[in-house]
Amino acid sequence: MEMWFTENQTANVGITCKTGKTLHMEKTKYQELALIETFQFGRMLVLDGTVQTTEKDEFVYHEMITHIPLFTHPHPKKVLVVGGGDGGTIREILKHPTVKKAVLVEIDERVVEISKKYLPTISSALDDTRTEVLIEDGIKYVQGKKREFDVIVVDSTDPVGPAVGLFAVDFYRAVYEALKDDGIFVAQTESPFYNDELISKTFKDIHSVFPITRLYHCAIPTYPSGFWSFTLGSKKYDPLTIDESNIQDIDTKYYTKNIHKSVFSLPKFVQNLID
Repeated sequence: MEMWFTENQTANVGITCKTGKTLHMEKTKYQELALIETFQFGRMLVLDGTVQTTEKDEFVYHEMITHIPLFTHPHPKKVLVVGGGDGGTIREILKHPTVKKAVLVEIDERVVEISKKYLPTISSALDDTRTEVLIEDGIKYVQGKKREFDVIVVDSTDPVGPAVGLFAVDFYRAVYEALKDDGIFVAQTESPFYNDELISKTFKDIHSVFPITRLYHCAIPTYPSGFWSFTLGSKKYDPLTIDESNIQDIDTKYYTKNIHKSVFSLPKFVQNLID
């Protein structure tokens, strides 16, 4: 008998994958967590029925949420990740030799534990000596910090449940305060096809806090529509004016110095969302 997993990405659209077996399933304190084997994408982490990451395409998301801000900043030393309990963003951050410390603040401890057990290629850097993993509410954590981080990455789930507050203007103000005077912030901001109103509002809110605000995009097969966006807020450095020749060669599969600026060239309908 064949088994299939379907994520209902909207009320009218879903993505379906043929699965081999369920490796783990539980109801944590915060959400339904599942780790399943798929034939197309390998192991897949699912939270509340929504695909979070897969072995096959995770590199796109984790590289693009990380290397754009870290190569825009000339000397990032201390980086904060809010969410991202699977560890992929931390893995990419630690590829930058200037980084001395990476702090991961994840609200759900079980996401970290299950990722370590079943997704070792993604979670490999969580035990690095430069990594500090804290199990707590990222919103409250950020509110207590002042001018501490060079870069803050919000690697959140969709804006439902415990992640709703990560898409609020008050949170962006707290992030601004937690960044050093030349700090940079980036967050995943969903699909321009399915979340146009969210992108417009989020961009406006971030732009009301940060003097430099940019939207960029990439292609992620398992995310809704396959077309994904990120929004970057910066106090000083503009990703469009950096010298690409200063971008170091690191081990990546998607990100290159040649696409660093090109991903900010938006299709007209996406540009219209933030105009």
